[in-house]
Amino acid sequence: MIELEGVPELVDPVMVAAFEGWNDAGDAASTAVAHLDREWKGEVFAALDAEDYYDFQVNRPTVFLEDGVRKITWPTTRLSVVRVGGDKPRDLVLVRGIEPSMRWRSFCNELLGFAHELGVELVVVLGALLGDTPHTRPVPISGTTSDADLARRMDLEETKYEGPTGIVGILQEACTHAGVPAVSLWAAVPHYVSQPPNPKATLALLNRLEDLIDVRIPLGELPEDARAWQVGVDQLAAEDSEVAEYVQSLEEARDTAELPEASGEAIAREFERYLRRRDGSGPGQPGGHATADGDTTPGTPYLRDNPSGRTRPPKPPRTGGDDEESSED
Repeated sequence: MIELEGVPELVDPVMVAAFEGWNDAGDAASTAVAHLDREWKGEVFAALDAEDYYDFQVNRPTVFLEDGVRKITWPTTRLSVVRVGGDKPRDLVLVRGIEPSMRWRSFCNELLGFAHELGVELVVVLGALLGDTPHTRPVPISGTTSDADLARRMDLEETKYEGPTGIVGILQEACTHAGVPAVSLWAAVPHYVSQPPNPKATLALLNRLEDLIDVRIPLGELPEDARAWQVGVDQLAAEDSEVAEYVQSLEEARDTAELPEASGEAIAREFERYLRRRDGSGPGQPGGHATADGDTTPGTPYLRDNPSGRTRPPKPPRTGGDDEESSED
């Protein structure tokens, strides 16, 4: 039953959702929603019943002490609301949780019930997948929708994907069938450095979300965290010549593919974002992760293989051998 007595009437509300698990490589998407909730001091107004959607042997509850009293936190999905100020104030309904273990259709219907009751005008679902992308280049963000008209109006791709999907894809399709405009934003995380967190991917998702819904998002320490993350991965990759060569090959492939994008519309978008920010100075992973071709890839954390405890990316697959294994198979 949906209880919304404590929620005020919302202004042009947009629902932004992310789920830990298969659709959340590097924790990039769930961290993005957590950032919005923290920066805008979101207030939780609803939580889905954990008994209905989660297998507690997969996503276990946690016990903690509060003032000497033992309490339990159950894995679930929570909804909060934040008010975004500025010249054009609007509200965001933030959905943050874990990919459900069961009853996905009921799960989506319950979220759509909240969207309907709150007058949500657009649903944006954030996701992150493992891909053949170098950590040294801007994080690729793809915006997709099943609605051809929405794709034209918002400069998005009309999704043509076929294959295994997660709760992000299911929720987007549920919205489409219910007549609720829905968009998915996907960040591509380097498969050779998938250990969370990945602040660079989180930052890229927030920048794209900012453009999509036309709000200014306070980024806090994320830009500095993203720079520090890249410097750290640079240092780790430099310690292994094979990894360095592999990264260089990814850079060359990426630069060649995106050469036509280095001018015109891409530059205009970056300049518009710069102007907006200058003018407005105010404020686990069971089952692996989705990959660009829909496969499930187990989490590939840094290897710990030296006495100092420092970490480094795993070596990329060698090419040319009959017994090689791709990290995305």
